[in-house]
Amino acid sequence: MRGFLKPVAWLTCVFAMATAGCSSGSGDASDRAARAADSPGASATSPVSPVSPASPASPASGSGSVSYAPYVSATEAADTDSAGSPTTYNLAFVISGGSGCTPKWNGTEAIGDPAVTSRIAKLTADGGGVRVSFGGASGKELASTCTSATALAAAYGTALDAAGSRQADFDIEGDQLTDADSVALRSEAIALLQKERTDLTVTFTLPVMPSGLDADSLALLASANAHDVQVSSVNIMTMNYGESYGGDMGDYALTAARATHTQLKKVFGLSDAGAWRGMALTSMLGVNDVDGETFTLSDAAQVRAFAEEKEIGWVSMWSTFRDVPCEDGQRSQDDAATNCSGVSQSSGAFGRALSG
Repeated sequence: MRGFLKPVAWLTCVFAMATAGCSSGSGDASDRAARAADSPGASATSPVSPVSPASPASPASGSGSVSYAPYVSATEAADTDSAGSPTTYNLAFVISGGSGCTPKWNGTEAIGDPAVTSRIAKLTADGGGVRVSFGGASGKELASTCTSATALAAAYGTALDAAGSRQADFDIEGDQLTDADSVALRSEAIALLQKERTDLTVTFTLPVMPSGLDADSLALLASANAHDVQVSSVNIMTMNYGESYGGDMGDYALTAARATHTQLKKVFGLSDAGAWRGMALTSMLGVNDVDGETFTLSDAAQVRAFAEEKEIGWVSMWSTFRDVPCEDGQRSQDDAATNCSGVSQSSGAFGRALSG
């Protein structure tokens, strides 16, 4: 998914989740049980008190079984943030503040910025939680700039403490995904962090094609598994497939999910239910970055219905600040990839469609 920088200016836990004992931490009963603890209402600059994660409840029928957790800007509020009443907000993005190991929001704003702290408090005022998302498509993920696993774990921990969160998302794509050294360092650091914070839930957000995860994404998951990282879910980005895919984006999202489901079952020995519950789906609403790819409101409804049918862990979108129509006559000035959807809609319509 896109970051906010402008061009110029396994899965051992997923297996446990399918059989009995690890928190999914991303949208089911365990997430709801941890909402109060995840809220930074007290102090977002000091570590949160550890609590034991709850075991996931048996999936319920209906819309309540699939959580909605959109990506939001950590620094700028959008009128559509609360559309669909999210269970969790993915705060995008924490990356390196330069060439060192200092974490910053979007690579520019201090982790402890009071404005960000205030923003997080407002997001969580209704009981929702926050998940800190590291990486994205722009800038440098911390694993490529920190020189040791200990330093990297500390950088991740600093950001989590500032947000008052026990949930970490690692959006790994592009060059970061193909860098074997940073992949290994990240896995080692996350494992260290989870030893210190036994209630920390981890999600990997990865690119996908209708054929499923590619070799680099599977290698990343293998690395995490080799380091005993406890992964609560694999979030696939059902978007930006390429010029060879000119069909229906809703259908492609479902095809990609089915292919990934098969991979997770085969590689990690998961049951049908375990592989679905350990998956999340994130779509790029409206006009995507690839010509000819447009994710419509009808597609959003299709994805939601599929997620409920399969009892997928959670659904998401990039992003709340794009969940608005572009201004009339301003298409040439508005970038549909950053500040509006590029399709006909009412404000917040995608959030409501994906939340069911």
